[in-house]
Amino acid sequence: MKIFTDANPSEFPNGSVVTIGAYDGVHLGHRYLIAETIELAKSIGASSVVVTFDRHPASVVRPGSAPLLLSDTDQKLDCLGETGVDYVCVVRFDEKRASESAIDFVEEFLVGKLNIKMVVVGRDFHFGHNRQGNVKLLEELGRKHGFGVVGAALKTPGRDIEQALSSTLIRHLIAAGELDLANRYLGRLYELRGRVEHGDSRGGNELGYPTANVSFSNLMATPPDGIYAGWVVLESGDRYGAAISLGTRPTYYPSGGERLLEAFILGFEDDLYGQPIRVQFGMKIRDQERFSTSEELVAKITEDISRVEQFCATFSL
Repeated sequence: MKIFTDANPSEFPNGSVVTIGAYDGVHLGHRYLIAETIELAKSIGASSVVVTFDRHPASVVRPGSAPLLLSDTDQKLDCLGETGVDYVCVVRFDEKRASESAIDFVEEFLVGKLNIKMVVVGRDFHFGHNRQGNVKLLEELGRKHGFGVVGAALKTPGRDIEQALSSTLIRHLIAAGELDLANRYLGRLYELRGRVEHGDSRGGNELGYPTANVSFSNLMATPPDGIYAGWVVLESGDRYGAAISLGTRPTYYPSGGERLLEAFILGFEDDLYGQPIRVQFGMKIRDQERFSTSEELVAKITEDISRVEQFCATFSL
């Protein structure tokens, strides 16, 4: 997969089949559209292209109500790389792009730079200034400029769930802690990425369960505070089961402390400070609780880890 930020029609002498969208999360509905794009491109000997954006368009158009993200740009590109698409064009989305008309975007960018032969989008796709562009406009411009348009339903294998499957729905599921369904719609485990930072070392020194304290972007969607079974993926690609804590640690900060993401990594004891890691959420074990003593907390953590080990040993997506 080749990634670029601008395009040149000479890159596409046989034309391109393009799909366009924010592709936040690259969930199963997105992957269906991309698979359709790839197959159509192969059928006519063209290149397959995903056109996406360097930030969620809503963060520019309506920053006060922009949605939390299911994937940052790096993770989105990693997921797109798994689809087999030939090219990904990451378009800078700024005030200038937000004010661009739908017609200009099609004629100057898609036609002028990508030499499109077909475009594949969801049936409810909107684009351009004030969301004036839609499938109908694409079809009109397609007749003018000689490209075809596919307005497809979002599907997963064997199921048409156009009304159900969306990034918005998955955000709601994650916020509600319904990770089983969120992960099934994503086609993967939901994850937060960050670097391991120094914490107060209480987990290792006082409790006997050292944790990796992971920074993460406040632009990302998060599940509710609580204890989760999941995995940690290291920079090396090695993957370990993990007991994951997300919350304010009410036993030690009853009036509310800093919200932290911590992971006790099963079978791992090396130093990870400063390293990037990926924390993958599988299942919620319990809500965040306040304990009267550290001994009570340790007993609960021991119980949690037993449940995490059982989950990791039997989990399948």
